[in-house]
Amino acid sequence: MTAGLVMDLASVVVLAYGLYYRRHHRRDLLFAYVALNVGIFAVVSLLLVQRVDIAVGFGLFGVLSIIRLRSSEITQQEIAYYFVAIVLGLVNGIAQAWPLTALLLDGVLLAVMYAADHPRLLGRTRHQVITLDVVHSDPDLLRADLESRLRARVLHYVVTNLDYVRDVTVVDVRYAVPPHQRAGLR
Repeated sequence: MTAGLVMDLASVVVLAYGLYYRRHHRRDLLFAYVALNVGIFAVVSLLLVQRVDIAVGFGLFGVLSIIRLRSSEITQQEIAYYFVAIVLGLVNGIAQAWPLTALLLDGVLLAVMYAADHPRLLGRTRHQVITLDVVHSDPDLLRADLESRLRARVLHYVVTNLDYVRDVTVVDVRYAVPPHQRAGLR
């Protein structure tokens, strides 16, 4: 169990601090990833030591799977980090039985997260919800206004709310980041 704990703590530190926090800077989720991971590790380790009935284990993980932060919005990207934090806890919880397999899976999971969330891979596009103080009846004028405000090429947009009374348009926009704004990507 000690080797599994060491591997788990090392892997969650790399995931949470080395990858997630350095790239996304959300301290609240950093703590959530670490706490969730260590909690999952503890539960799996306990289930293995106590040889609890498999139904109890599935029930416990069913309860854990419905836990979600509802007080703040999280992106699909952040949900992926949640999932990997859970998987790392599970993998390292069984490390006593298969330590080399657990170590290999830790490395694979962390390498995939490093590559899949690397800013140079996906840093060329961004997503933003924008509230405009104008209503455009012409889609071309709306696109031109968005490109002017963002100083970027709009790839796709969807009007999510249109209020003619208050002259407000809410738009979900995907746009290409100009090269000069991408200079600081790691």
